[in-house]
Amino acid sequence: MTNLQNCLDNCSVYCGTYHKYNNSSLYGKWLNLSDYSDYDELLTAMRELHKDEHDPEFMLSDYEHCELFERLGLISESFLSPEIYEIAEQINDSGHDTEVFEAVLSNFLDMDFQSAYEYANNFYYGEYSSDEDFVQELYENDIPFGLPNFVVIDWEATARNIMYDYFESNGHYFRA
Repeated sequence: MTNLQNCLDNCSVYCGTYHKYNNSSLYGKWLNLSDYSDYDELLTAMRELHKDEHDPEFMLSDYEHCELFERLGLISESFLSPEIYEIAEQINDSGHDTEVFEAVLSNFLDMDFQSAYEYANNFYYGEYSSDEDFVQELYENDIPFGLPNFVVIDWEATARNIMYDYFESNGHYFRA
């Protein structure tokens, strides 16, 4: 991922207001976060959408594809953090997709984003279909050239032993 839009492309919020909701109106609009360059521009669009109210109290009654941002506490029914664009930019600049950070955070529940970002950048090894595939790729280059063909490596047993130093989350592998 190389630009801000990639991380936010599928992240959208339905923006209404509590005033309208309390008066039996669900009027609002789906806003895709990638359509706005930053938080201030999004906030301006939200205010413009509800310009019929003097000081609208925004209600994000629904949001899609924002699981990572929700987990980080950056988005909820009544809150959208200004940091959401900064964090999205960091994710895009990291070269990892959001799934990598979700994998870290699913294993370290109390970890904040900056710690997860550093962890992913320092200890992420990639995505693999199994422990055996991961370990085989990790160590295959260390096998001496010209090893006799009767030597067979039990990658399943090797993976069991090696995985004490690594962990896997949703197919993503990290150094423990």
